[in-house]
Amino acid sequence: MTRPAAAIPAKVVGAEIGAISQIIDARWLMAYAAALGEDDPRYFDTQAPAGPLAHPLFPVCYEWAAAVALRHKTIKAELAALSVHATHHTVIYRMPQAGDRLLTRGQVIGLRPTRAGTLVTMRLSTVDRNGQPVTTTDYGSMYRGVTTEGEAAAAEPLPRPETPPPGEPRWTVVLDVAAQAAHVYSECARIWNPIHTDIAVARAAGLPGLILHGTATLALAVSRVVRAELDGDPGRVREVAARFTGMVRLPSRVTVRGLGRAGHLIAFDAVTDAGEPALSDGVLRGSS
Repeated sequence: MTRPAAAIPAKVVGAEIGAISQIIDARWLMAYAAALGEDDPRYFDTQAPAGPLAHPLFPVCYEWAAAVALRHKTIKAELAALSVHATHHTVIYRMPQAGDRLLTRGQVIGLRPTRAGTLVTMRLSTVDRNGQPVTTTDYGSMYRGVTTEGEAAAAEPLPRPETPPPGEPRWTVVLDVAAQAAHVYSECARIWNPIHTDIAVARAAGLPGLILHGTATLALAVSRVVRAELDGDPGRVREVAARFTGMVRLPSRVTVRGLGRAGHLIAFDAVTDAGEPALSDGVLRGSS
């Protein structure tokens, strides 16, 4: 594959987009949980006063429109297919609910050259109709093989919780990831990136084949952490951070591992069936 000669200029740092408004409906919340194979009835209870429960990674769904708009404003279109999700850090102030009208703003807060290419970090800040914070996410994208002028920053990254010291896994869960998992996730999350579902686009981008969304891998891992460490209560999740350090090919098998716990902080990771890292430095902050 011939890589585009274009570089990402440092001037993109600080670029912003105004608020994108979206209504959260029960159908979207339920579809996202279903895409992850959840069977907790709270994810599908339309009779509950607040409607179906949101999965802790559901914020990626309403953040996607803002992420795409900011990318279109700052990054040349021919570079889009060279981007893979590299880092993710979300702080949850309250869980989104059915009927919410949420407003998400985006800003490029950092740019850094690496051996693999250029890491671009955007901040996606979401509030409700009353201006109260709902979630904030720092979303890092690696543009493989793309150069830049040098490191730049417009804001400090979200302070990362201190990861508990890793040890022997406290628990492990093996997950079978189906060949169609990315297609199902794309439609249910309303997140469309063709490298996950279009083999021609994936191969043209230099990928070995279709790969699972990083957010899907993280969501599957978070579900297992919730079951093993938070008494199965997703409403206790307050913060999640991880690095995406390997591709989950389709179909494949992934093992999620609980690596340590210190109070409300839980360390985890995930490895592929070849024993290679898929998620690294995972940390989840829960509440009582």
